[in-house]
Amino acid sequence: MAERDYIGAISDHIVVFDGGMGATLEMFDLTQEDYGGLAGKCHEALVLNRPDVIEGVHSSMIEAGAEVVETDTFQASRIKLEEWGLEDHTEEINVRAAEIARKAAGPDRFVAGSIGPTGHLPASDDPTLGNIRFPELVTVFTEQAAGLVKGGSDLIIIETAQDILEVKAAIFGARAAFEEVGREVPIQISVSLLPNGGKMLLGTDIQAVLTTLEALKVDVIGLNCSTGPEDMRDAIRYLGENSTVPVHCIPNAGLPLQGPDGETIFPEKPGPLAATLGEFVERYGVGVVGGCCGTTPEHIKAISERVNGLKPGPRPEPGEIRVSSMMTSTPLVQEPTPTMVGERVNSQGSRRAKELLLAEDYDTLNQVAEDQVEGGAHVLDVCVALTERQDEDEQMRQVVKRISLTQPAPIQIDSTEPDVIKTALEQIPGRAIVNSVNLEAGRDKLDTVVPLAKAHGACLIALTIDEVGMAKTADRKVEIAKRITGMVCDEHGLDREALIFDDLTFTLTTGDEEWRPSAIETIEGIRRIKAEIPGVKTSLGVSNVSFGVGQPARAVLNSIFLHHCVDAGLDLAMVNPNHIKPYGEIPAEEVELTEDLVFNRREDALERFISHFESKGEEAEEEAEDATAGMEPEEALHFMILRRKKEGVEDWIDKSVEKIGAVPTLNDVLLPAMKEVGDKFGAGELILPFVLQSAEVMKKAVARLENYLDRIEGHTKGKVVIATVFGDVHDIGKSLVNTILTNNGYTVIDLGKQVPVDTIIDAAIEHDADAIGLSALLVSTSKQMPIAVQELHSRGLEYPVMIGGAAINRDFGRRTLYPHGKESDEVYAPGVIYCKDAFQGLDTMDALVEDGAREALIGRLRQEAEDFRNKPVIEENLPPVTDDSVRSTASTDAPIPEPPYWGVREIPVEIDEIFDHLDLHVL
Repeated sequence: MAERDYIGAISDHIVVFDGGMGATLEMFDLTQEDYGGLAGKCHEALVLNRPDVIEGVHSSMIEAGAEVVETDTFQASRIKLEEWGLEDHTEEINVRAAEIARKAAGPDRFVAGSIGPTGHLPASDDPTLGNIRFPELVTVFTEQAAGLVKGGSDLIIIETAQDILEVKAAIFGARAAFEEVGREVPIQISVSLLPNGGKMLLGTDIQAVLTTLEALKVDVIGLNCSTGPEDMRDAIRYLGENSTVPVHCIPNAGLPLQGPDGETIFPEKPGPLAATLGEFVERYGVGVVGGCCGTTPEHIKAISERVNGLKPGPRPEPGEIRVSSMMTSTPLVQEPTPTMVGERVNSQGSRRAKELLLAEDYDTLNQVAEDQVEGGAHVLDVCVALTERQDEDEQMRQVVKRISLTQPAPIQIDSTEPDVIKTALEQIPGRAIVNSVNLEAGRDKLDTVVPLAKAHGACLIALTIDEVGMAKTADRKVEIAKRITGMVCDEHGLDREALIFDDLTFTLTTGDEEWRPSAIETIEGIRRIKAEIPGVKTSLGVSNVSFGVGQPARAVLNSIFLHHCVDAGLDLAMVNPNHIKPYGEIPAEEVELTEDLVFNRREDALERFISHFESKGEEAEEEAEDATAGMEPEEALHFMILRRKKEGVEDWIDKSVEKIGAVPTLNDVLLPAMKEVGDKFGAGELILPFVLQSAEVMKKAVARLENYLDRIEGHTKGKVVIATVFGDVHDIGKSLVNTILTNNGYTVIDLGKQVPVDTIIDAAIEHDADAIGLSALLVSTSKQMPIAVQELHSRGLEYPVMIGGAAINRDFGRRTLYPHGKESDEVYAPGVIYCKDAFQGLDTMDALVEDGAREALIGRLRQEAEDFRNKPVIEENLPPVTDDSVRSTASTDAPIPEPPYWGVREIPVEIDEIFDHLDLHVL
């Protein structure tokens, strides 16, 4: 059949909907038999039992001037019909209702398939009302919408909405129905606002409504029910000024009152109601009007006459792109930039967040989110990935649900797993940001995640990583960004304005020569991406630049790096807002020191930067020119390692060997000194660059000591192949393992970073290794470890595997011992050993190269793994997490407030809006 052009009609003239079905039915003398014998008035039952009455209501509205009639299906979802025992008639009622309306409307008018709320509030935490999942609701709405479309509806109106998340589910259901039926019609969304405050039932304001619905690409947006038109004025004004799609207003006949006999009375007469709606058309550009509860054909007649001959106002061009929470919306790009993205609700970046997630203390985690918002975060990044748990998707759902209910900041979903992203998007009521996609493993994940983001109206962060690896230069960053833009925008159709590029922040504080120019390349990458790919946005995890140094130094480095990134065009910055200083408040000396580091202006920039903040953190020591003068060799070597003094260390090694021997010098002097360095680092007393400098002293000392060890031992203690797993580029911990094992007499074959499993296994075979060591910093990359064990097991190889890294723990190792997971009790016989640090790796290697000790170690670990396997996955005896368990990060200074703008701004104000506020006596 030929489709009637509903959207075209709105652009041509003011379209009038019908009035309230219930109020009009009250004019009929209906009996219980008319309702199919039901003990109550289920209007949808009349579709089956008195179709003539329903057709008569439609006809009366059309005669009054309505151009659109709504089907008698407001409560015809399976969930609502089940309350009347009519759930098995769901499709029949919806199809038949649309057919009845179609017959009454004829060829020149429109039928709106009406879908009302189910009575559930999926975004709420109510144990009854909120106990329904998004996919279940989608199924319910798909069934209803399919019947309405099959019956001939010209559009779907999802109305009287009280929970914006349920609206999302209804939109998804309608679109699924279009695919099922093979016919697509416009979707019109009508929300209900409470009379006091102008928000939806769960607190969603009109800004959030518009941001969320426009992102979902619906065709018409407006209000209905709940109040009379005057209580809708502010919201209608906002929609009229900001909505790029047609706006409708379908109010009740005033706020309902209770009559003398307990009946409901709607007080607004046809004339005043029509007058207000006519004003809305003329002033706010409303294109669709009509009546809801309490309105009769008389109201519709008055409305039709009032708007006859009027034209809808023009819709504004798209403005700034916005994101939204359930409560409100905010510009994706703040003015002034950047948008601050809170980073502490993140299991990978916050120890406290990890502890709270392990303890399932979601309420306290929500307080962390609140602290971030109070500290100035515009958006909240949420990451819940844990190697200790296997339910990332469910934890994500729990966390985002609580945050959505309580925090005004939109959510940034921090995961690369499509299932987790999907779960989060299905629970978040507003317009979220997805963080992130990349091309590291090709485009498969991107091709899965982008349609999800687009369907949910989410913005999307893409990292400048491809199959070759992370982009280190500005040229590569731009090249990858352009390639991703083609895939995401040109192929999948995501708006450019919703695409955000993170061109990667690398750590400047390791002393690694490779990363010295990285900040310059990142800053230039931002500048060029904004210039060469118009419309896209940029984002950075700013704090990565300062990883490994103390908090005072981090705050300054983060702040200055952020300052220059913003100057280059950075739009979003993922930081802890409490740990950023205004650029102008940083002392000039520290600015110069830090910018020397950021812009790679001096060879000694890092050394000077670290020295400055070290001296600020402790009393400067007056050290003698030769601080080791008068010391015994053991004491001097210990001092030199802790204080990172390389000069003269060989002489002290000679003296120590002469005094106590080579092996005692290694085991009783050097290794304990290095262990103390590690302990101080773990306690936060030493920053990472100092650890690496101490390791350099250690290497120099051991290089000298090897001359004596070779003469004493004459052979290697064992061989170990070590590697950072594929996908992970962090190797600081692995490098320390290399140093410790090498210094202790082992031959270490270090394969470097991002090493595929096959390469690791081939190296172990080639070198006849005694063990394999795997390192990973990230949860996502730690998944390579079980893959390696599975491959070794399938090949029948017998290399013990040591694993370590920030993202894993002993329980992860216990699970990894089982190559087939929960499907089999078969274990990897050579063993999987978690090593907390390099020294535990040394102890493990010492045990592995001794037959008796090896058997005892593997046997003990196997028993521990079996005991763990037989326990519940989630332990119940986790210690409570309190505010005392973490160090306070509260700011101790109060920055001077900045005014929102300088100078004069003019805004147009209607005289009738301010007249009541004028003092007539003064006039």
